[in-house]
Amino acid sequence: MRTVKEVSKLTGVSVRTLHHYDAIGLLKPTKVTEAGYRMYDDTALSRLQNILLFRELQFPLKEIKVILDSPDFDPSEAIAQQIELLELQYKHIGDLITFAREIQNKGVTTMDFDVFDKNEMEKYKAEVIAKWGNTKAYQEYKQKDIARNESSFSKMANELMTMFSELGGLKHFTPDSDEVQKKISALQKFITDNYYVCNNEILNGLGQMYVGDERFKKNIDRAGGDGTAEFVSQAISVYCSH
Repeated sequence: MRTVKEVSKLTGVSVRTLHHYDAIGLLKPTKVTEAGYRMYDDTALSRLQNILLFRELQFPLKEIKVILDSPDFDPSEAIAQQIELLELQYKHIGDLITFAREIQNKGVTTMDFDVFDKNEMEKYKAEVIAKWGNTKAYQEYKQKDIARNESSFSKMANELMTMFSELGGLKHFTPDSDEVQKKISALQKFITDNYYVCNNEILNGLGQMYVGDERFKKNIDRAGGDGTAEFVSQAISVYCSH
């Protein structure tokens, strides 16, 4: 048996957090002494280990409790699921590091936002909840949450294409006109607000990529009409030179 302080020292989980886990029924001590001290045995520590693994995978405490309290919960199957999720997370972080290094080294990145896509991870997490949660409500909640994330991502992509469409509608102006330059400023702000900090150096690199990468040139021209990618690139060059 270990005291709450000993468990805290062993696991790195604060005493306050252990008290909170007790209060919400997530991790009850094995027993409480007459003096009021919480004591934990190996079974409790094993449950805490599962809690910490699920927390590393960003499961909410409420969902962790549902999983661990399920009468069908199988620790050996759960650890296999946790390993699968950790591997997905490891791959996701690796992709993000590669993406960030590309920005750092080149000062420019592509507009392919697949690197931020966590749908595979979220869907697998939903399967874990569906299996162990054992309630229709939890399954529906997670699926709606995933749908909201997908919808939000799709909405941002559509808004970006709308901006290119609006820029395409300004091709009768010169790239350095006030109307066009205001749209470029709005484009820079949109990218910063929704994706990553887009300073002038990065924006200028994006402008070059809009005409240098056939995929993006095609998509932008599809949104704003033929010649839009070239027009936007020129307008960005003017904007960044000021």
